[in-house]
Amino acid sequence: MNHHLTGKKFKALVKNKFDVYNSLFLNLPYPNISNIGMLIPLMYNACKEGLEMGKDPLETLDSFFSKHTQITSEKEKIDFMFLIVQYVERQVVLYDSVEDAAFTQLLTLDNDLSLKDYINLSESHKHEYDLLEKLNAFSTKIVFTAHPTQFYPPSVLNIIARLKSFIKHNDINKIDLTLRQLGLTSLMNAKKPTPLDEAKNIIYLLRNVYYDATIEMYTNIKKNFPNSTFDNPNILQFGFWPGGDRDGNPFVTSEITMAVADELRMDLMKCYYKDIKRLQKKLTFRKVEDDVANLRARLYTSMFDPSDILRFEEIINPLYQIKDILTQNYGGIYQEELERMIDKVKIFRTHFATLDIRQNHKVHKKTVEEILIKENIITNSLDELKKEDLISILLHKQIHVDSNRFEDELVKDTIRNLAQLKQIQSKNGEDGCHRYIISNSEDIYSVLFVYGLLRWCSWGDDSIPIDIVPLFESMEAMVNSEQIMNDLFNIPEYREHIKERKNTQTVMLGFSDGTKDGGYLKANWSIFNTKETLSDVCRQHGIKVVFFDGRGGPPARGGGKTHRFYASQSEKIANHAIQLTIQGQTITSRYGTKEHFIFNCEQLLTAGLSHSMFGKENSISDESRRLIERLAHLSYKKYEALKNHQMFIPYLENKSTLKYYSEANIGSRPAKRGNKKKLDLNDLRAIPFVGSWSQLKQNVPGYFGLGTAIQSLVNEGRLDELKKLFKEVPLFKALILNSMMSLSKCNFELTSYIGKDEEYKEFWEILLEEYKLSKEMTLLISEYTMLMEEEAVTRNSIEIREQIVLPLLVIQQYALQKIEQDSANKKYYEKIVKRSLYGNINASRNSA
Repeated sequence: MNHHLTGKKFKALVKNKFDVYNSLFLNLPYPNISNIGMLIPLMYNACKEGLEMGKDPLETLDSFFSKHTQITSEKEKIDFMFLIVQYVERQVVLYDSVEDAAFTQLLTLDNDLSLKDYINLSESHKHEYDLLEKLNAFSTKIVFTAHPTQFYPPSVLNIIARLKSFIKHNDINKIDLTLRQLGLTSLMNAKKPTPLDEAKNIIYLLRNVYYDATIEMYTNIKKNFPNSTFDNPNILQFGFWPGGDRDGNPFVTSEITMAVADELRMDLMKCYYKDIKRLQKKLTFRKVEDDVANLRARLYTSMFDPSDILRFEEIINPLYQIKDILTQNYGGIYQEELERMIDKVKIFRTHFATLDIRQNHKVHKKTVEEILIKENIITNSLDELKKEDLISILLHKQIHVDSNRFEDELVKDTIRNLAQLKQIQSKNGEDGCHRYIISNSEDIYSVLFVYGLLRWCSWGDDSIPIDIVPLFESMEAMVNSEQIMNDLFNIPEYREHIKERKNTQTVMLGFSDGTKDGGYLKANWSIFNTKETLSDVCRQHGIKVVFFDGRGGPPARGGGKTHRFYASQSEKIANHAIQLTIQGQTITSRYGTKEHFIFNCEQLLTAGLSHSMFGKENSISDESRRLIERLAHLSYKKYEALKNHQMFIPYLENKSTLKYYSEANIGSRPAKRGNKKKLDLNDLRAIPFVGSWSQLKQNVPGYFGLGTAIQSLVNEGRLDELKKLFKEVPLFKALILNSMMSLSKCNFELTSYIGKDEEYKEFWEILLEEYKLSKEMTLLISEYTMLMEEEAVTRNSIEIREQIVLPLLVIQQYALQKIEQDSANKKYYEKIVKRSLYGNINASRNSA
């Protein structure tokens, strides 16, 4: 569709509606507040004009106060800024609601193919059987992570859902009332959420959105293949990290893990109970009445009592029995509704979502070391053992581990957690908890330590029903991964374990820490190469490999357009499944409603299908590979020089919001691993790292080094080759377009005052120059006239969101300047900074 026409339609569907409802919102009367809403447009203009004139935030806002208000005292200014922040937060909610209400209409402005489109194409190309075969074997797994960078409580989510509905129907009176409610309802957590709180927030979406949306999508697939053999309840699966992700989070204990497992199961039973109760009103026939009543009674007790366990067979078998009786005696009445419930039970079984366990390799090493000291096998260190002796102990030594024998709390709880996995499986089924992920995997012991610990803590010499998943994150780990996996597969005991796990090895690759370590282009290219290499390794060993991508929201953490990324994978990469993490704003912005969920899940499916259907294999020539490799190397050198700059860490510590992430009530997990007082980039979590650059509107991890790399090749006379690369290699185009998204969200005018700071001006200039160069070079090779030229809907959305949030950003920088001046009201300005994090995170939708 013509970009100009798309812009006009977006304006009609979204911007104009937002302007109307926003004017209504800004004029609403709230207790103890007068005229604040009326001043926000004036404040936006003052901020925009002030920054464009080169004024710093202090000068900009002080000028606004003197021109447009009667406020003179610092205390009054602080109070006013707090109110502005609260208003902007709610403007963001309102805009989200307007945009989401128009979602299905906005889809018509893009060229994305739905699953139904793929099915129709397969029929026209005589590939219907091939597509059906692929759908029966393929799966997607969406894994909700424990990184809550979007933190609306259920009360606010309910308001948003109602607001979307009223906006769809243009019900102005109900919109007015709901906006009043929104204005009076707190959007923030009063205290830091516990891991159980985080889990419950996502379970809320499982119950209220995904449970019904999943079956709607599944039923639609079945309807598109009438009279077929389609039967793949694993085509859409859910994973769950809150309560299981222990890496660097001391608040995730074995007690929390069990509580979350119980919560998942019991909430699923509530969904089943609701369905059977509805069915009972229709299945009023003598021969099925007792079966329905008995199942309802069993579900009722199991949804409140964590000790009352209802097995999968105890649910599915009565349903099959009821189905048979309806068919044989009652003409199959209400069979379609019963089939839907049977399909739900086949999909969700008794676990709802698979609770993944994740822990750092260093913790496992310490735990193994402590155990072997207690067993008098070593005195102080694992280094006392030869490699072959340590491997033999991990594979064969019979050790019974009791957590009470150990003093270190982390070691004790690690043992308790490993010991409880068997119990979780007995309650939720094997699918309820069957993956153990090892972050910071750097060598063969990353996997073997966990294998040994699972033997000693739970299974002994029995078959271990756990998939052991190495997570390769750093550049070095990705380079070493080929040798690590080859060595593992050559160990007979581990190879036998893989055989028992359906001959499948899952490997996780971390985009977030990879980008932090190697920069945007180098990290993404390294992950791509690692996937190709490990696909080949597994093929050689006769093993099916499944890649699990640790992706965040923004391009800097593997985010951006997910479908485009997966559709661009090469024919050398194993394509049995798509598994990825989603988190924070991505959960609510891309999967928060039934319509969003179905569309984005279908996009994942069509991306996976695109590799094997219609002969569209993505083959990258050796020449193109060398070109991308050169670009990756050049960009890495530029990024590495930035990381090694003496002002890199001080800039983050003193000029960004980094230190305030851990103080805000955003999530339960600390902002960095360990307890070091001095900031170490290796220990720093990816979310506060990327998020801090986002708050500065500099988005360094999403592009830095790209401009320098492209310019270097342009200077060598290779511009035509780069243009060809952009047009013909889907992976490269996907990376450039995602980087354009990061560049589109930059605003260096906001921090131009740092360019006058004697201590930091040189470093700030480095950032500015690379931003300008990256923008210039990406436009040059794409031959676009503007960033994101082909993505008018997303581009327009970003533009409006940036306008909404501008006053909040200027207030944040104003507060940071005051803190730097050591204001007498420093503690209040620090509160403003922490509070302003929320609105900016939510407005960006994929800032961290």
